[in-house]
Amino acid sequence: MSTAAVAALSQGASTPAVIAWAAREIVARQPTMELLVDAGCGRGELARALQGRVGRTLGLDAVAYDGLGAGPGIEFRRADLNRVPFPVADGCADAAVAVETIEHLENPRALVRELVRMTKPGGLVVVTTPNQASWLSKLSLVCKHQFTAFQEAPGLYPTHITALLPADLRHIGQECGLQQIEILYSGHGRLPGSARHYPLGLSRRWGRAMSDNVMLVGRKAQA
Repeated sequence: MSTAAVAALSQGASTPAVIAWAAREIVARQPTMELLVDAGCGRGELARALQGRVGRTLGLDAVAYDGLGAGPGIEFRRADLNRVPFPVADGCADAAVAVETIEHLENPRALVRELVRMTKPGGLVVVTTPNQASWLSKLSLVCKHQFTAFQEAPGLYPTHITALLPADLRHIGQECGLQQIEILYSGHGRLPGSARHYPLGLSRRWGRAMSDNVMLVGRKAQA
C-alpha cells in the first residue's frame, strides 16, 4: 500500500486531547514562533490550535485533506514522509513537530533526523506517539500478544507499523543530536476493558501507566 493510501485511511484526524496537549507543551517551551513545520499535519488541527502563537505553519503530508487550508498562515506541501529529505530548507523552523505520525512510518530515526535538520539551532523538536508503556498497552500485549494501538483484526485501524517505547524515543532523540530531552505523558488514558477514561487527577499523577500517549521534546544544539 502506498504512503498516500495509508495516510488517507486516517482521514487526517487526531484525537482532540492529543492536539490540545501538544499545543500546550509547544507554547510552554516556544511561546512565539515565526515558522513551525508540522510533519504529518493531517487536517491542520495543530496549526489552528496554535493560531496567534505562530506566524506561519508549514504542513507536510502525503495527502491534502479537506479543510487543511481553512486558516490564515497555513501552507501545505505534499511529502512522502517515508522518503527523505523532506521539501523544506535546512534550519528554517523555530519548531518542527510530528504529532501521532512516527508510528505510521518505516524509519523513525529518519523522521527525527529530518525534524532536527529543518529546525534552527536551539529550536524545538516535538514527537508524540501511542504510549506502549501504559497499563492498557501492557495488558493488551500480555492477553492478545499485540500492543493496543497496533492490533490487527478486521475493522481495526491498520496503519500503525512502528511501536516505540518511551526509552526508544529518548535514545532516538539522543542519537539525532537533541539536547534538553524530556519524555512527557499526556495524562489522558482509557481504562482497560472499557470506553471510559481514568480521572484526570489520577492519570496525570501516574502518567506513564495511565496515559495513552507519550511525547519526546528536545532542542537542536546551538551552532
